[in-house]
Amino acid sequence: MPVSFTTLRSTLRQRETRSGADWLASATPQIQETFLNELSPGALLALPYLFEFWALEHQLPPEGDWRTWVIMGGRGAGKTRAGAEWVRAQVEGALPTDPGRARRIALVGETIEQVREVMVFGESGILACSPPDRRPQWRATRKLLEWPNGATAQVFSAHEPEGLRGPQFDGAWVDELAKWKKAEGTWDMLQFCLRLGDEPRAVVTTTPRNVGVLKSILKNRSTVVTHAPTEANRAHLAASFLEEVRARYAGTRLGRQELDGVLLEDTQGALWTSGALERARVEDVPEFSRIVVAVDPPVTGHAGSDECGIVVVGAVTDGPPQNWKAVVLEDATVSGASPQKWAEAALDAFGRHGADRLVAEVNQGGDLVETVIRQIDPLVAYRGVRASRGKGARAEPVAALYEQGRVGHVRGLAELEEPMCQMTARGFEGRGSPDRVDALVWALFDLMVEPAGKWSRPQIRTLG
Repeated sequence: MPVSFTTLRSTLRQRETRSGADWLASATPQIQETFLNELSPGALLALPYLFEFWALEHQLPPEGDWRTWVIMGGRGAGKTRAGAEWVRAQVEGALPTDPGRARRIALVGETIEQVREVMVFGESGILACSPPDRRPQWRATRKLLEWPNGATAQVFSAHEPEGLRGPQFDGAWVDELAKWKKAEGTWDMLQFCLRLGDEPRAVVTTTPRNVGVLKSILKNRSTVVTHAPTEANRAHLAASFLEEVRARYAGTRLGRQELDGVLLEDTQGALWTSGALERARVEDVPEFSRIVVAVDPPVTGHAGSDECGIVVVGAVTDGPPQNWKAVVLEDATVSGASPQKWAEAALDAFGRHGADRLVAEVNQGGDLVETVIRQIDPLVAYRGVRASRGKGARAEPVAALYEQGRVGHVRGLAELEEPMCQMTARGFEGRGSPDRVDALVWALFDLMVEPAGKWSRPQIRTLG
């Protein structure tokens, strides 16, 4: 097979094109026949595996000196295939047993299962893309791929950033980073692992989301980016799929993100902006006067339920209200949980932070909310709150605290911050229910908004 690859690459250089498939498809039948007849039997066998011949422009590595290549595209745009083929290009040599440019690769996805089923065994994964004589073996007990030339690719889960302490690599493929719950911590740990070889590099394949870690990577001088909408890969997608998703999502914020592969920063008129939340970041937390865990329970409790928003906030409330400050400490939100499970999650957060009170919205569950919580901890300090105004109206006084610089955020709150940037005075303009934001609002109401209202103006003037 080495002759096959050499022949085809030489042919492409002679044709002065990086998109050989486009050139061949648009050529006359006579040119197509001549081209194919020039290839040896081995070259014909190799042709399906020569990605640079078939690749779309956004799937090919950019030229120049870079450390991170972000392939940002819509659903089905060919990101996974590009990542798998990049790994092949790093580890394969001229002959199946010859060394390539990289010997040790990290494969990082949201879970071990997703890495295995998408990046390794998927239809566009590494095994499907590899020619028979270069195909790596999956070592299930070690969670790694091993190539005939001795190169390996080890699998990691973004749920366990600490798993990246210790190993070292000369390359990494990171898939769907923008949806990871622990993206920032995992990415940071990975950077310390990329220390082998002359030019350790990472490829990130992701649909964009408005999360801090992705925006930080994109701003880095050593990062290069390629973009593509879903339709760029339409030749490999069902026509009915494209028709349906465009009919439903064209022109929407979700469509721009999921289909066009566009990173959307903020909703127009949002009460919070990405920039403001980045400025609110705090590294050190003070000793708090009070800590509250706020819960926004779902209407039902099954796998298809809304999230149960659980947010922990601490506040320093010494002196007059204008001096009070708060820090959002944790987003402990759970999805698809039964009442028992979300109550346990809320009480676990209560214990972790030594909270003073658990606040829960009772519009949907009424007395049942308190009953479920007290079945687990009968003595917990509990307060039920009932919403009498719309979500946007409730959120406005809390957003004002942020504008005054009186609320900070610790790191790792991306999934809370994203819906915050979609909340407007008119209401929530994202998809689903903003349960995390609702819980945040209730926490800050209990800690700062309502207590401040109990101060009389003479007191504020005198003590201020």
